Amino acid sequence: MDALQRWLEAEAALKDASDNTITAYRADVAGFLGFLAGHTGGGQGLAALARVSVQDMRAWMAQERRAGLGARSLARKLSAVKTFYRWLSEREGFDASAVLSARSPKFQRKLPRPLSIEGARDMLGTVELQAREPWVAARDVAVVTLLYGSGLRISEALSLTGADLPLGESLRIRGKGGRERIVPLLPVARAAVEEYLRQCPYGSAPGMALFRGVRGGALSPRPIQKAMQAARMQLGLPSDATPHALRHSFATHLLSAGGDLRAIQELLGHASLSTTQTYTAVDQARLMEVYAKAHPKA
Repeated sequence: MDALQRWLEAEAALKDASDNTITAYRADVAGFLGFLAGHTGGGQGLAALARVSVQDMRAWMAQERRAGLGARSLARKLSAVKTFYRWLSEREGFDASAVLSARSPKFQRKLPRPLSIEGARDMLGTVELQAREPWVAARDVAVVTLLYGSGLRISEALSLTGADLPLGESLRIRGKGGRERIVPLLPVARAAVEEYLRQCPYGSAPGMALFRGVRGGALSPRPIQKAMQAARMQLGLPSDATPHALRHSFATHLLSAGGDLRAIQELLGHASLSTTQTYTAVDQARLMEVYAKAHPKA
């Protein structure tokens, strides 16, 4: 419907939502609207949307759960529907309390599982042993060093281009939702990238990807994931020792060393401090684990 498209355009323009977010919003809200059309036997016009009741919301959520949707996914869908209704009701002047008051299903949030400091160091030193060609090994080391040394998402590291050269003491990163941030580039990370560039058989032009695949195209996440998978098996690390775990490790190790939560939020590019606060729970969980193992009365 037209209202859905206008809302999506507003989210993209005013909130700078990413393409992936817009795609998810479109699917979630369109699915809800499709349910309403079948459930009420009517159309999807404004009048029909304004008549949605608490019972309608419960019926929709019950159908989603019967279809096998988990609590976390249903909570995400409900959030999208509420955001759409809040926008629409403000513009059209109807009462959307039946939708906005719907209670989100409870679910256990998965805490990020960082590597230990020793595990992160071992990972950086072992990844280079997984590649047959020296320049590929240097590339993989450069990428994982950026993930751990600067807290980058793998998509952010692989989005770097020749325009980001020459490397300085920091990088300007465009992350989720188009949000820009400045992250530090440690000497060890800068040295790793420079060593990769020295060995790479492909040139670096401003419009070309900085990190290349073996055939010269832009590097995809899969080779890095495979290199880390092989390294963690060699080191005996758990299956969640993934590229994203290095970003979690960056944040958790900074927090453990006394880093300021607001500063870590800026370094990670989180829109909300509540997202960054997850790492305080991770750190507390780790401390309690140490306590349980070490205290004679535990």
